[in-house]
Amino acid sequence: MEFVLIAIAILVVALIAGIGLLVGRGRRTTRLDSDAGRGTTLTRPPIAPDPTSGATAADQYTGPPAPPAPTGPEPDVVVELPPAEPEPGLVFETPPPSAGRLVRLRSRLARSQSSLGRGLLTVLAREKLTEDDWEEVEETLLAADVGVAATTEIVSRLRTQSLVLATASGTQLRDLVVQELTAVLGPDLDRTLRTSRHEGRPAVVLVVGVNGAGKTTTVGKIARVLVGDGKSVVLGAADTFRAAAADQLETWGERVGVLTVRGREGGDPASVAFEAVRTGTEAEVDAVLIDTAGRLHTKSGLMDELGKVKRVVEKHGPVDEVLLVLDATTGQNGVVQARVFTEAVEVTGVVLTKLDGTAKGGIVVAVQRELGIPVKLIGLGEGPDDLAPFEPEAFAEALVGNA
Repeated sequence: MEFVLIAIAILVVALIAGIGLLVGRGRRTTRLDSDAGRGTTLTRPPIAPDPTSGATAADQYTGPPAPPAPTGPEPDVVVELPPAEPEPGLVFETPPPSAGRLVRLRSRLARSQSSLGRGLLTVLAREKLTEDDWEEVEETLLAADVGVAATTEIVSRLRTQSLVLATASGTQLRDLVVQELTAVLGPDLDRTLRTSRHEGRPAVVLVVGVNGAGKTTTVGKIARVLVGDGKSVVLGAADTFRAAAADQLETWGERVGVLTVRGREGGDPASVAFEAVRTGTEAEVDAVLIDTAGRLHTKSGLMDELGKVKRVVEKHGPVDEVLLVLDATTGQNGVVQARVFTEAVEVTGVVLTKLDGTAKGGIVVAVQRELGIPVKLIGLGEGPDDLAPFEPEAFAEALVGNA
């Protein structure tokens, strides 16, 4: 009996010490008003302190204020504040601004895409173009996934200038090809990315696409772009079917010092998205970026669920952007994917990833012409800052290269 009493005493002491440790770390909890978002976790990343100020990370934290301390049983939603000092090995980064990104990355794009430019310039530089030569031009454009309609238009426009082509210098010929490609890339399309706070609420960006297209990475890179431009962001990890996706997104958020809202594995994606927007609204941030599950476009049930996520989020207000992430290496299959997604949600823009490793840059033309959806961002590599705004003329110049 004496040993039992001693064991109970030790257990009580341990519990008291554990509670004191949690309070000492500043851990706070809060409860949602309904069951809609139960199981959601809001993680505030640690912030690296300024070594010259003498302040701790907690002193310099400028994110949304902590919720009030609860009065009742332990809730399902946990809010973790940043520790007094940053975690070992975690580097807080300040991303570069978005201005000039495509210019900085153009040489890389040109190196990987210039097969299209070389093919066109090689044929068009011939002294007299035959029907076989024009067929070769068509084949070059189709091989780059420009699409049948756009290829026909480009060849027709070049044919009308055949006399000019015959007397053009190498530089003039290159400029002419750039001009024609720019014309079919839709230079007049609205490529504005709506990520600014308006009407007293944050901009809401929903990112969709099939498995493997790079949605989670794209959300993280967009967050870097926005933070680099001086904007505040909340991330919503609504891909609750893959714990790795939420972990990955949280890591992206930690690196640039933004909040990530995530739910328990297998939970309701719509509730996570709803809570992310609510959090962003209360925190008065500029934008809320919501990552969704990689939904196979052949499964109508999953597409219906994507529509549900959008409807639930819209209880806070309209969704400002629905960005469809497409893998450029999928070619014309990307057009099929885009068409199905536009039936589930109103897609406002396309993000093309993996353009650095393919000669399929013409997919930009095909997507825009067949669906009327502008390409707004392009991914040019695996680096954290390899996402750039899409600029038609700069892209055309990179496609043609210096061949």
